[in-house]
Amino acid sequence: MSILDLPLILETRRNHAVEHATLHILAEKYPQLRMAGHSNPTGFFIFSDAPVEQVRSSVVQAMTRLRAGESNLAIHAGCGTNFATSLLMAGSFAWLGLGGARSRRSWLWRIPFAVGLALLGFVLSQPLGPLLQARVTTEAELGKMELVEIVPLRIGKTNAYRVITREI
Repeated sequence: MSILDLPLILETRRNHAVEHATLHILAEKYPQLRMAGHSNPTGFFIFSDAPVEQVRSSVVQAMTRLRAGESNLAIHAGCGTNFATSLLMAGSFAWLGLGGARSRRSWLWRIPFAVGLALLGFVLSQPLGPLLQARVTTEAELGKMELVEIVPLRIGKTNAYRVITREI
């Protein structure tokens, strides 16, 4: 058994897939709305001004489409996995460019080289983020997951929805 298949991790990965699929479906209906999400083992949050009925139907449609094999819905361009991958690779490449500097002057002369390496790391990271989503941070095979409830919330001036799921 892989660490990715441990109960809490697997449940989070499945919820992450449904969160992404839900955001894709909502974006088709409301392209002008800003939206975000956050997943955990018991469900996920959707931050959006979409009506609760539309969020509910989008979650149901997301689960149906993932179960029908549309695993591409589990990958989202706005996922934090993409951002973290890009930052980590760009930062690591830049650090390599600055390594070995023995003086402040030597360090300063290496900055343009480090910036170039950071850019290279960023470019190379672009296909890696979606690949990590597909293989690590999401799981499009939902198993026996079911939707339990959607709870509308208000967080400051932001509308949010707590989507609760469970394994049956």
